[in-house]
Amino acid sequence: MNCEELSVENILIEENGIYCIDCRNALWSTDKIHEDYQNAGIHINDVDFMIENSTHILMVEYKNACIAEAKCPEAFHPMEDKKISIITRKFYDSLHYLRLLDKNKLVRYIYILEYPNGDVTTRKRLRNRLKTELPFSLQDNIGNGKKLIDRVEVLSIDEWNADSDYGNFPIGRILG
Repeated sequence: MNCEELSVENILIEENGIYCIDCRNALWSTDKIHEDYQNAGIHINDVDFMIENSTHILMVEYKNACIAEAKCPEAFHPMEDKKISIITRKFYDSLHYLRLLDKNKLVRYIYILEYPNGDVTTRKRLRNRLKTELPFSLQDNIGNGKKLIDRVEVLSIDEWNADSDYGNFPIGRILG
């Protein structure tokens, strides 16, 4: 996919400027959460992107340690307690943003992860670990049917693009 051919307002570009998500099919999308939090003078964590489709809000965290510009990719270990704590915190801190915008659809948290030696098995293990840190059991215990989160997934770029829902917002390398 050549993201440079698309309208800038429909493109979410990751922080390294190498990959982008085509959100032409989204009802709403943003990559301005961090900027909005900084402008408000609050210093909390945030996800990289939010994308709204007809049924859900997709909170998307993106990490790519496989790009040439990655610093010490071999040192990146996504299963470390500190890394998991940060990824979990990004979900919780980003809920405020949705509530202030009156975005009340079910939320899916998707961690798009590329790193050396990453595979389906390790991504599933990470997903299962995140599931224990996110509010699934809390909403089951006291939610009275209300949900803060519907699903958590850890996917590669290829898995995201191949998914029948997420693939409507393809991720591609920016050419140039």
